[in-house]
Amino acid sequence: MNIIGAIVAGLVGTVVMTMLMVMAPRMGMPKMDIVGMLSTMFNKNGNTALGWVMHLMMGVVFAIVYAALWSAGIGSVSAGSGILFGAMQWLVVGLMMGGVSMMHAGVKAGTVEAPGVYMMSNGGVMAFMGGLVGHIVYGLVVALVYGAFIH
Repeated sequence: MNIIGAIVAGLVGTVVMTMLMVMAPRMGMPKMDIVGMLSTMFNKNGNTALGWVMHLMMGVVFAIVYAALWSAGIGSVSAGSGILFGAMQWLVVGLMMGGVSMMHAGVKAGTVEAPGVYMMSNGGVMAFMGGLVGHIVYGLVVALVYGAFIH
């Protein structure tokens, strides 16, 4: 496993996914402000810098998990595997979004709306699809960038 490659791939994948989230409302999709949600996780007033750090850190951690799985022979460093891992990641993370209200300072204080399972409370099926596409793109970018480090 190439840890530097995984870190870079995670950062690039997260930035690309974030660009899609920023563009989402301009394409008729619901607002998907994960940085804003993360920034208010521990303080109802929020800390944008902390939100960005947490978002980028999670992108790096997931890329390291992908690289570890590939190194263990689970899947291959390929576009298809990246897309599959991204979709699987969304299926797990989307379920976890349902529990956000239990531990989120902003949701508890009423300054942030609880996203619900797969963020469907904030945007219905379009939020589900936006999250799925975003994670698929993330997985694809991670695979392509990481692949450049090991080949």
